[in-house]
Formats: sequence, C-alpha cells, structure tokens
Amino acid sequence: MPLVRAWKLLVVVTLAAAGLGYGVSFLPKPVFTARTSIMPPQQQQSAAAAALSTLGGLAGLAGAGGALRSPADQYASLLQSRTVEDRLVEQFKLRDVYGESLLVDARAKLEKNTRVGIGKRDGLITVEVDDVDPARAAAIANQYIDELRHITSSLAVSEAQQRRVFFERLMGEGQQKLIVAQQALELTGVSAAAIRGDPRTAAESYARLKTQVTASEVRLGSMRAGLTEGAAEVRQQSAELAALRSQLAQMEQTQTTPNESNYIGKFREFKYQETLFELFAKQYELARVDESREGALIQVVDTAVKPEKRSWPRRSLFALAGALSSLLLAAVVVLLRGSLPLPRPTVPRLG
Repeated sequence: MPLVRAWKLLVVVTLAAAGLGYGVSFLPKPVFTARTSIMPPQQQQSAAAAALSTLGGLAGLAGAGGALRSPADQYASLLQSRTVEDRLVEQFKLRDVYGESLLVDARAKLEKNTRVGIGKRDGLITVEVDDVDPARAAAIANQYIDELRHITSSLAVSEAQQRRVFFERLMGEGQQKLIVAQQALELTGVSAAAIRGDPRTAAESYARLKTQVTASEVRLGSMRAGLTEGAAEVRQQSAELAALRSQLAQMEQTQTTPNESNYIGKFREFKYQETLFELFAKQYELARVDESREGALIQVVDTAVKPEKRSWPRRSLFALAGALSSLLLAAVVVLLRGSLPLPRPTVPRLG
C-alpha cells in the first residue's frame, strides 16, 4: 500500500507540523479566565404572604412573586443586563482595552468574554471572565457581583420587596382617600376633634342631649299651665332646663348639628377608608419585617482570584491540531500519487 511504503514521510511531516503548531501557540497573547460563584436567595412564602389569602383580590395583585421565574434565572438575567455591562465598560475603560470607540461594540466584546451559568445540581450562579490581564479578569468578575447587589437594591426582586412596594403605594393612595373622607364627614357638622375620638358617639350624644332639652321644655310648659312661676317644681324644672341648654350650647361650640341624612353615608365611607388604611399599613410593616429577615440577598461562595494559569491558547491542542491536519493532508497526497499512472519510458527507434 502507498501509505505503508511512505510511513517514514508521514511520521516526519506529522512531527514537523506538531512542532510548528506548538510554536505558533506562542504568537497570540495568553488569555486568563477568572471565576466567581454566588448562591441566589431562595424565595419562600412568609407568614405575611400567607396572610394575604384573606385579602381576596389583593392577594393576586400583591402576590406577583409566585409568577416569577426561579431566583437563579432572574439573577442570571440581571447579571447580563445592559445596565450592568455598561457600568463595567465605563469603570474598567474597556473601550480602550478592546480598542473600540463605541460603547455598543465594547459591550459586545465584554459579552463574548463573559459566561454566566447556573449549576444543574447545586443551583449556584457562576460568572467567568476572560482577559489577557489576569488581575483585570478577576476584578471584572468580582465587580459583576457588586453591580448585581447595586441593581437589586433599587429593584423589587424578592417576594417581600414586591409586597412592600405594593402596600407602600396603596398606603399613599389610602391616606389621600382617608383625608377626603374625613373632610367630607366634617362638612356634615362633626368637628375634627370629634372624629378623632368617636364620631358616632359624638353624634349620638348631641342628639340625646337635644332630646333631653326638648323633653324638659315640654315638662316645664306643662307645669306652667297649672302652677305659678314661684312654685318649687317650676323653679326646679327651670333650673334643670337651663343646665341642659348650657351643656347643649357648649357642645354646639365644638360641633354643629349634624345632617343625619348625609352623615350616615359619610361616616360609613370614612370608616371604610380608615379600615383599609389600617389594613395596608399592617401588611406594609409585615412586608418590611420579612424583607429585613432576608438579609444579604447575594451570598458569594467563591470570590474570583487572579488566575495563575492561562486558559488559552492551549499549546497541546495547537500541536495536536497541526499534527492531525498535516497527517491527513500528507496521506491524501500519498494516495493521490499512488493512484496516478506512471509514465511509460520511450524507446528510441533505430534508423
């Protein structure tokens, strides 16, 4: 066979190509890979979140965390967000490092040199950064985590954070509605001081006292029909009526006569808004407690350190690639030469 006959040539060519490939591997700049890993927070339903089931439709609005993706997927997406990448480009002056004048081109090269993955078994998020400078590779990898902390501090990521933001907004709206309801109730004749106490009691006390005054006037008129003004009963009833009228006058100084037909509806609206506001305030405080219990959302498992060995180029791969490619090419050449017909020698004719 042609290959067997040319085995020496094949060995020499393969070894020469392997050495050439090994030498070529020294030409490009070595690339170093720094790696860091974090443990994403586990979102668990808190007691306050479970209590939302008593709020009916509000539970569906505030419990948006149930429809979210897993925390690992969410944090991996945040790590690869444009906001995080742009901050890294500016902080490490990567436009100068990559030789790009546009931010979008530098961002694209950063994305090419960065890999974010999620472990299937342990669920850890890993960030790997390639760079020709090992120290810069480690610094960028660690800065990814710092930027993640920064962006999550301004976003409602966890279930408790979402509930806190939700009820904080409802508290603001409820407070405005409560003020409007209180002002409307005051217009019915009940003062702010009475509302802060118990408006129902204030209205009932006013009506009861006014009824007593009317009854006392009726009794006094009945007595005057049969007794003189000097009678003891008349004087006693007159004194009692004067005392009741004095109390009524004092009460009217702090509240006017409530319009009963308008007061009932206004009072119900006021109590409704007050109850809602108290409910929102309670849920808001519970959400804040749950949020504080979550503590540090991002826990670093392995901090990126300056890599000691290059990750690329791998000289053994260069040598192997050169050897295999040259061996294949040499074998093809040998086979082609062996399959070509040999030229026949020409015999000169004798004259």
